[in-house]
Amino acid sequence: MKKIIHHLPIAIILFFILHSSVFTAVAQYPSRYFIQFTDKGNNTYTLSHPDSFLTARAIQRRTNQGIGYDSLDLPVTQAYIDTIAAMGATIYYSSRWLNGLVIGTLDTNLRDSILNLPFVVNANNAIYRKKEAHKDIEPYDFIKQEGLLPVPPKNSLREKSDQALLYGFGLTQVQLIHIDFLHNLGYLGDGKVICQLDAGYQNANVRTVFDSARNNNQFLGVKNFVPTDNPDVYNNGQQHGAWCLSTYAANMPGQLVGTAPHVSFWLLVTEDGSTENIVEEYNWIAGAEFADSVGADIITSSLIYTQFDHTDQNHTYADMNGHTTPASRGATIAHRKGLLVCNANGNYGSSSWHYLGTPADADSILAVGATDGNGNWVSFSSLGPSSDGRVKPDVADMGSGSAIARTDADSITTGSGTSFATPELAGAVACLWQAYPNFTNYEIRQAVIQCASQYNNPDTLLGYGVPNFECSYSILTGMAQAKNHVFVGIFPNPFNTSANLTINGAVNNLNATIHIYNVLGQEVKSIYMGNKINTILTRDNLTNGMYFYKLTQNNNQTVATGKFIVE
Repeated sequence: MKKIIHHLPIAIILFFILHSSVFTAVAQYPSRYFIQFTDKGNNTYTLSHPDSFLTARAIQRRTNQGIGYDSLDLPVTQAYIDTIAAMGATIYYSSRWLNGLVIGTLDTNLRDSILNLPFVVNANNAIYRKKEAHKDIEPYDFIKQEGLLPVPPKNSLREKSDQALLYGFGLTQVQLIHIDFLHNLGYLGDGKVICQLDAGYQNANVRTVFDSARNNNQFLGVKNFVPTDNPDVYNNGQQHGAWCLSTYAANMPGQLVGTAPHVSFWLLVTEDGSTENIVEEYNWIAGAEFADSVGADIITSSLIYTQFDHTDQNHTYADMNGHTTPASRGATIAHRKGLLVCNANGNYGSSSWHYLGTPADADSILAVGATDGNGNWVSFSSLGPSSDGRVKPDVADMGSGSAIARTDADSITTGSGTSFATPELAGAVACLWQAYPNFTNYEIRQAVIQCASQYNNPDTLLGYGVPNFECSYSILTGMAQAKNHVFVGIFPNPFNTSANLTINGAVNNLNATIHIYNVLGQEVKSIYMGNKINTILTRDNLTNGMYFYKLTQNNNQTVATGKFIVE
């Protein structure tokens, strides 16, 4: 995936490419293959017990959206994996969605032996082959940037709990999409989970800009799907993931506050920063399956695939139809499982390949283009449509001169690329979905698109245009009233002594009770609301920490759930 980054105050290279030129002598390195199975026979798992392969949160996400279970959800048959491992193959990971696994071997004959197994339907030609010298696909672009970052503008209108929410250098990117409107209502991403797919998160575990997220346990975990001698996602030399993370999760008032400073997140590595092989699309799918299994709500991915180190793996524009490439197939399945996928459209607008890449071509996701601070298309942002004629990008937001956190110092710089527009949007989506948690991923996506600046006249540059989350909130409010949705608002959240609790939606004859549980699932408090829609939630004997609530009707029917924090 190619990206752009530049640091201030000195001018350096503006990167369109994640991976630098690498010249490393490698004597032998296992080729990797994707092995696809005929079926999931003799499986030890059953669809009647999804709790054996999905977390409770993943099951709840499916339940909330009315999504059932099918054979794609079942893990790969373990006996098949064991057989191939016994033949001498290295097993990297399996894919339940594609019903296969990625293996590695130095034995050039092993693939053919595996292909002869009765339960193997296909053994793809090598999806990874190491080259002794990696050559960049496109030349670097150079940029000169004069001067220092400007002093952050005063932001006195943004107040929350008597504390100014200062966006600092990120003010423009926040205001462009009107996500500050939702922040002012108290929606900062609480209760939603983003799963980020990237190459590495250098120093994200120590930078001050993420102190708040660490202290509030928003870092849910990390996982590396790239075989490497250095699996440490925080110390693998790859900074791009940390830059992207800061656009939504930063919380350093007066310097940089992201679009969802209270959202929780998983940080995954699926991109190999030293090479470009199609195996990374299979890594991407493995990451998306992980996101599904742990109950994430949103995937943000600033990764795009078009051409590779070995030209026989290259995609053509005709492949950008949403169902040909491995990554686009994975992104489409992720949507069907209830996740909302936000993926960069690509930084190829000024290159010979000026179209989008995969998985931005997938259907029912949000492929994100880049604008400047005024909402105008910038020339590096890849063009649509998909090769089958669908609008791409779906939307666009600020990706030129975006404020991001540095990884080598506790300071803010700027970067450019659809890589930064995408996580900005993902964070905003998290806040919108927090406000209306009972809506489906498709409904949330439609509310974003319908309020974009050129919804009635989409084009190949910005798609449906720049989102307006104040408008999207208004649309969902109307839909909630029409659909008789009920949801609970707690403001402020977190709170210290008390908070306002409001039941929103269809509340006539609700006969409601609020049940409050600690993290162990023990009920610690209940509030009988009857048909009231407002009350004051006091901490009473609640100690500092996270709590979950359940709104029930007539003491048995659950109509809304969520969480809050006492601090």
